[in-house]
Amino acid sequence: MQKKYNKVVLAYSGGLDTSIIIPWLKENYGCEVIAVAADVGQGSELDGLQEKAIKTGASKLYIEDLKKEFVEDCIWPTMKAGAVYENQYLLGTSFARPIIAKRLVEIAKAEGADAIAHGCTGKGNDQVRFELTIKAFAPDMDIIAPWRIWDIKSRDEEIDYAEAHNIPLKITRETNYSKDKNLWHLSHEGLDLEDPANEPKYNEILEMGVSPEKAPDTPTYITLHFEKGIPTALDGVEMDGVSLIEKLNAIGGANGIGLADIVENRLVGMKSRGVYETPGGSIIYHAHQVLETLCLDKETQHYKQQVALKFADLVYNGQWYTPLREALSAFVDCTQQTVTGDVKLKLYKGNIINAGTVSEYSLYDEEVATFDADNVYNQMDSQGFINLFGLPIKVKAVLDQRRAAKKQ
Repeated sequence: MQKKYNKVVLAYSGGLDTSIIIPWLKENYGCEVIAVAADVGQGSELDGLQEKAIKTGASKLYIEDLKKEFVEDCIWPTMKAGAVYENQYLLGTSFARPIIAKRLVEIAKAEGADAIAHGCTGKGNDQVRFELTIKAFAPDMDIIAPWRIWDIKSRDEEIDYAEAHNIPLKITRETNYSKDKNLWHLSHEGLDLEDPANEPKYNEILEMGVSPEKAPDTPTYITLHFEKGIPTALDGVEMDGVSLIEKLNAIGGANGIGLADIVENRLVGMKSRGVYETPGGSIIYHAHQVLETLCLDKETQHYKQQVALKFADLVYNGQWYTPLREALSAFVDCTQQTVTGDVKLKLYKGNIINAGTVSEYSLYDEEVATFDADNVYNQMDSQGFINLFGLPIKVKAVLDQRRAAKKQ
């Protein structure tokens, strides 16, 4: 017998999935549905949600502004770690889900809800990200995932359901890409992109910028200032994190920066193809990495690269609120104490080009590194170093020669 619920809190975006879930929940559970839309920077997508949610059956809609929390609690820690999933994906959807799910739990508890529902598919990563966070903050809360239990099998059938229930949609069957937008990025999946042999129709799908071919013929120069690994100013103007990312999105987008066409390995076992737009984030990641090459010692820099791989997996897999992620963030924060300075970049037709880096904590000593005459480096010291460093290679070669001689 199907379990009964009195009140369900729904993670609501107003997109295709969650638009039809409101009436579906009421039809199947007879419950009150409270919709929660998290504002993580998706902009105009939030327009008209209040009216739409109520018209489709929700008793109320919360619109929660999480942008500042999203940037400070999720984006900056991940960026400081240098975490990139499979060398390309800057984790735009991945690290937004935990902060949204955390607020869902808070509202569900305040409302006395019996369950939390989401519109994630049974094939995707987001179901894991939402549910692991719910388990972390409300381990006994029931979770409803319609995609795992209803009879609807495709986005076409979802549109059929929406039309039958007079639910207005902003998409058509021809423009029915699966998209996720927030302050950090925009993802595109589905339709022609499901075949990796197809080149993306950039001129049709891009929303945050232009293709490199359509970018200006003259470069744009910018200077980013970092304090302890966090960007705090653009071209000498101090800015909060949200404003800074928005500004860099506009600048980067106009210059064709931050496009990634990826076939990635999902957590649930399959490969998927997506096109990502991350203009501002790509600039920030690049600038931060450049500054670290100046300010971190070799051993820390190289070890941190190993940490970044694990950090990216944890974020991608929805394990944000875990002891290991928190411990790795503590390590990363320790490494960032001297990552302060200015990074100048040239943006040109999709390229981010270094144009000069300055830091009061720089470990680069021109007097030591110079090819000109100096008084601080004795080049003869390298002979003894090479003899010791190469000793294992020499010993093995000598012994191999002896063994070979005995066999003759």
